[in-house]
Amino acid sequence: MDAITHARTARAATLRIPLLALMLACIAPPVLAQSAPMVEQGVVAGTDVDAEADALQPGQYLWTPERGGAGQLVVVVSIPAQRAHVYRNGVRIGVTTVSTGTESHPTPTGTFEILQKKEMHRSNLYNDAPMPYMQRLTWDGIALHAGKIPGYPASHGCVRLPLAFAKLLFGETQKGMLVVIADDLSHGPEVLYPGARSPVDTYTGLPLPQNPRNMGVATAAP
Repeated sequence: MDAITHARTARAATLRIPLLALMLACIAPPVLAQSAPMVEQGVVAGTDVDAEADALQPGQYLWTPERGGAGQLVVVVSIPAQRAHVYRNGVRIGVTTVSTGTESHPTPTGTFEILQKKEMHRSNLYNDAPMPYMQRLTWDGIALHAGKIPGYPASHGCVRLPLAFAKLLFGETQKGMLVVIADDLSHGPEVLYPGARSPVDTYTGLPLPQNPRNMGVATAAP
């Protein structure tokens, strides 16, 4: 091989290397994008993370009624998580920190109807304590109402809500609407740690078969 041919061969090889690198760079980004989880309404698809609810500090809440349109509400209270979730048309429109009953005054679990609503009520059991935006669940003293949210169970059995959230919820509910209160013995994790979609039927309170964290939430390509 003469000197001229050798130089041309070397130059061609030098040009092929950056060209190959450029082609690889163009191919790589879509692969990386497919591996990233897609996020909708604070729920990371394919995980048990509910970013909206988990990020709340004691006394904080989110209220986004525009997500759900018109329709019937249902409230899901998780005692282990100390959270309450409000769903309309199966879509979460609110989530808040709560404080439920202590070990000596536990909050009962189950499905309850709102029996009575009073904007300002005082307890006839506990020293005339104020219970703003009271929504009665039982006739023996259990209710949703505004109160202090210390970040742990601290009530005499009621479900305490942040004052502003209690007022917002009070304005949306009607007597007869359902409130589901759940703990580890009464319900599974799909109800205790729900996501953007309701884990229970709006009119019966029974758990739905689907996993609410993944309903309507796009998942990443394998």
